[in-house]
Amino acid sequence: MAKEARKIADIAEELGIDRQHLVPYGDWMAKLRPGAIEGRTPGRLVLVSAITPTPAGGGKTTTSIGLAQGLAAIRERPVLALREPSLGPIFGVKGGGTGGGKASLYPPVEINLHFTGDFHAITSAHNLLAAMIDNHMQQGNELGIDPRRVSWPRVIDMNDRALRNIIVGLGGHAQGVPRETSFDITAASEVMATLCLAEDMDDLRKRLSRLLVGQTFDREPVTADQLQAVGAMMVLLKDAMLPNLVQSIEGVPAIVHGGPFANIAHGCNSVIATRTALALGDWCITEAGFGADLGAEKFYDIKCASAGFATVAVVLVATCRALKMHGGRKVSELHNEDVAAIEQGLGNLEKHIENIRGFGQSPVVAINRFPGDSQRELEAVRSACDKLGVPFALSEVFAKGGEGGVELAKLVVEHAAKTPPAVQRTYDWSEPLKTKIEKIATKIYGASSVNFTAQAETDLRNLTKLGYGGLPICMAKTQSSLSDDPKKINRPRDFEVTVRGLVPAAGAGFVVALLGEMMRMPGLPKIPTAAQIDLEGGEVRGVAVE
Repeated sequence: MAKEARKIADIAEELGIDRQHLVPYGDWMAKLRPGAIEGRTPGRLVLVSAITPTPAGGGKTTTSIGLAQGLAAIRERPVLALREPSLGPIFGVKGGGTGGGKASLYPPVEINLHFTGDFHAITSAHNLLAAMIDNHMQQGNELGIDPRRVSWPRVIDMNDRALRNIIVGLGGHAQGVPRETSFDITAASEVMATLCLAEDMDDLRKRLSRLLVGQTFDREPVTADQLQAVGAMMVLLKDAMLPNLVQSIEGVPAIVHGGPFANIAHGCNSVIATRTALALGDWCITEAGFGADLGAEKFYDIKCASAGFATVAVVLVATCRALKMHGGRKVSELHNEDVAAIEQGLGNLEKHIENIRGFGQSPVVAINRFPGDSQRELEAVRSACDKLGVPFALSEVFAKGGEGGVELAKLVVEHAAKTPPAVQRTYDWSEPLKTKIEKIATKIYGASSVNFTAQAETDLRNLTKLGYGGLPICMAKTQSSLSDDPKKINRPRDFEVTVRGLVPAAGAGFVVALLGEMMRMPGLPKIPTAAQIDLEGGEVRGVAVE
């Protein structure tokens, strides 16, 4: 048990949450009913983003937790708003999503594994709709659904490449209508995105009702509402809609709710989680997945535009190790002091700074310090930030917890005291879908041009015809590069990105653009983390931290 962990009922009481609004899940976790935040004045919102991630590790979640602990150490009242971890990365290669070292959430194993069952509820609701589609076609197909145009996949919260393309309904007439379909990972489910962008239960019902599942033989859209699936889906999601209250190992409250990936979905915790954290504390520290080209772009252009949020500060996390890799070094070479490699890799940091400024915001750079970082390497990054006119702070939260986040916390408070500029969006929702995609690719990624495949052009015409042209864009792109090619590290220039298709997410309220070879179902590595996980003496071992 963590040294500073307290019973969740005590955390709730400290936040002024009445017991009637608390739904305990054991001693250390709870869900909150909507009445928990009624009549409260919202605090200030801080976004934590990062440079392009590398296999060397980044520590965005660790830094977010450490920043909150640092704010608490200087007697501020922060509340975290973070995403729930997916089982896919936990058993795959990335590891857990609860931070690391002395900047972690508690209880880490429970949060990283089944938590309060939200992912399972979303998986079940999504697959219920899939089952009802196939059953409808089997039982007479009154709506005239074309099996070749069913666009609703199934989902599972696991990396399983064998399920990317499948055939269902085999075995004869009694077993259903044979057709091709697929599996996505639950984090990419439109039900996940829909839940995370819904304001309340009524809004969730409206969004679920307009989920597009396919088309008829006459090319008319078919929705979840027409299949009479929405009521049952609401029942499955009723508890998953309630945000989860936990704490950091230093007792800082954390709302952990929703878990879409930022490379294949919109990468932000739920609107409800952010709104709850804002209401419960003077500061809400939240994050958006992967680099500022993915999570931060979707945070501002989708989530903030939809929910009306605005930030008072943005923290951009970088590491010397990642900058060395963007400078062309291999993982095996990172233990060597290499100021030249860092200087070569600073282009990536510079581009992400430009991206944050493009949203009308002024970032603070936080270097997440690793044990092998030399003073000369750290000074190289500090000097670069000085030249760019960006405030810089050293974050040592992994090793020192809140104490190691005080420098960053003080800088954020100082930064937020200035009048925050208005958020600038990358595009206007009313612009054509193609224009919105081109603006993201050229402004945020730095692409010189965008290539639309024949399939993408067809999708653009169809989606516009169906009335989805006014929705924002959610890019599905590799997290390993600013481009759509994971091999293009640092800050690539004069490159073209390829849009190979578009998928409507009518319930969530955006259109997904598929770039390059990006898959919505990840695969396991040659030696997955699952091979090291076990139960020993009743204790879970091997669940990796960030």
